[in-house]
Amino acid sequence: MATRLMFENSCEVGVFSKLTNAYCLVAIGGSENFYRTSTLEKQSPDQVMVQQIEEKLSALGNGVACNDHVALTHTDLDKETEEVIADVLGVEVFRQTVAGNVLVGSYCAFSNRGGLVHPHTSIEDLDELSTLLQVPLVAGTINRGSEVIAAGMTVNDWAAFCGADTTATELSVIESVFKLREAQPNAIVNEMRNSLIDSYV
Repeated sequence: MATRLMFENSCEVGVFSKLTNAYCLVAIGGSENFYRTSTLEKQSPDQVMVQQIEEKLSALGNGVACNDHVALTHTDLDKETEEVIADVLGVEVFRQTVAGNVLVGSYCAFSNRGGLVHPHTSIEDLDELSTLLQVPLVAGTINRGSEVIAAGMTVNDWAAFCGADTTATELSVIESVFKLREAQPNAIVNEMRNSLIDSYV
């Protein structure tokens, strides 16, 4: 199931949240503060590992995209950061671009079932990325034509939350490529949807 919503009057819901199969991290309102690693560790469930990374690139989420098995990273990411990502997340790491963009964390979103990438991604790049990730990929947009896929959505293996500006066609593509119609644990999705909407409102 894919759901359209807004957070703090913004359709860029992926900027404010990260959804996995185990948990969802959501920003606290319009907070402009940064939190220390120790604060995040104390407030996170035990199964959530928190690791601080010393990296020259800021906004690391723009440079990393991952699922449970593979991470795509910015081509200029430090080797030490790449190793930390591999160790902490337990994934295989590939330095990659999406449609020639090094900010792979911004221009794609993928789960263990499928993925959406920048609309200008070539067929050859789609095939290469799909082979690396071992999931089907589709080039598309979010939020009425936005190319910044990850900013406009957050997804796991059974649910996607997209910005309110996402068109019906975009929503249909998302539900299809992420195979959301096939994976419907309704009780979990409804509970997650209600808690997310409460958090976003």
